[in-house]
Amino acid sequence: MNKKTVREINVNFKTVLLRADLNVTFHPGSTEISDDTRIRESLPTIQYLVKHNCKVLICSHLGRPNGSIVEDLSMKHISKRLSNLLDMPIRLIPDCVGETVTETLKSLGHGNVALLENVRFYVEEEENNHEFAQALSAPADIYVNDAFGASHRPHASIKRITDMLPSVAGLLMDKELQVLDTLLSFPTHPFTAILGGAKVSDKIETLKNLTELADTIIIGGGAAATFLKSAGYSIGKSPIEEAHISSAADMINNRQSSIILPVDVIVADSFSNDAIYQTVNITDIPNNSRIMDIGPDTATMFKEVIRSSKTVVWNGPMGVFEWEPFSKGTISIAECIADHTKAMTVIGGGSTADIVKYLNLANRMTHVSTGGGATLEFLSGETLPGVVGLLNQN
Repeated sequence: MNKKTVREINVNFKTVLLRADLNVTFHPGSTEISDDTRIRESLPTIQYLVKHNCKVLICSHLGRPNGSIVEDLSMKHISKRLSNLLDMPIRLIPDCVGETVTETLKSLGHGNVALLENVRFYVEEEENNHEFAQALSAPADIYVNDAFGASHRPHASIKRITDMLPSVAGLLMDKELQVLDTLLSFPTHPFTAILGGAKVSDKIETLKNLTELADTIIIGGGAAATFLKSAGYSIGKSPIEEAHISSAADMINNRQSSIILPVDVIVADSFSNDAIYQTVNITDIPNNSRIMDIGPDTATMFKEVIRSSKTVVWNGPMGVFEWEPFSKGTISIAECIADHTKAMTVIGGGSTADIVKYLNLANRMTHVSTGGGATLEFLSGETLPGVVGLLNQN
């Protein structure tokens, strides 16, 4: 990508509004952070700005408060962990716009950091409101977008604000864009894309674009049911997306890339952890069953393709990974990708990133993206709303 980064402009002693993605996960029923990866990935940009004596105003969302103040989604639950990781005090501001921000900024010394309150406490954020973006940008000299995982959202702190301030990419944003741009523009072949998860609809544009780029596309997870149905197989009670049957058939018949579907699957008589399940050939799926995971023969076939590839991108589990009886396919594929050290291996964020981290495999992948939806949109060939307004390199 030809976007300027924070390294390519003068930030010394500037007031910088840094849009980070600190939307972390918590342990169920508590405000204790369960995975601080996104906070850790934001540190290099924050440290760079501190080193250059900036006044750093960090802006982020947390969860989906839908324009209301929700105590459990306050950024105060983030500030302590951020302070510990940076080993410096973080000033928590109980708002993200207005006089409270202005007054705090006056007493904030250069080389110090303040964290704004959850930007989604304002309904205007998700409305991409012009006046709200103006108010958000008012205290700052420069805007830095390091929130790759939120940059597919046309929100005020992501898109509209680039109309207000000189805007550049942060170090995490730059890393994400460089890796994904390489996938699209200069992949080393054979190039294999693995797509799973429950739905086809949220991946259809990505699939269409990848059929023009990848040598092989592997389809697993619930998404496989729609493709199997389009290929004429009976898929029992497996949920499918009728609106995408014809698109799936077109992609199967595409001769530019090879679509590989499961040859056997694990099916269950109900969607539950303790359902009665069995492994069957795709020609023998019972009418009263639904697909829950890929089968062992399919896993073997998929792994043979992966091992012969030089570029691998993966987004979406192969089954209902959360339930142990239906997790084996996903684990098998994750371990195969991790073992394939001679390939460029990219994990496309979201639940797939959570899986490889849970399995302690993340450090064996070339790149684990911090964005799920953003990664899919980028791989579909679209320019992300949060990227289009950043300054271009000369």
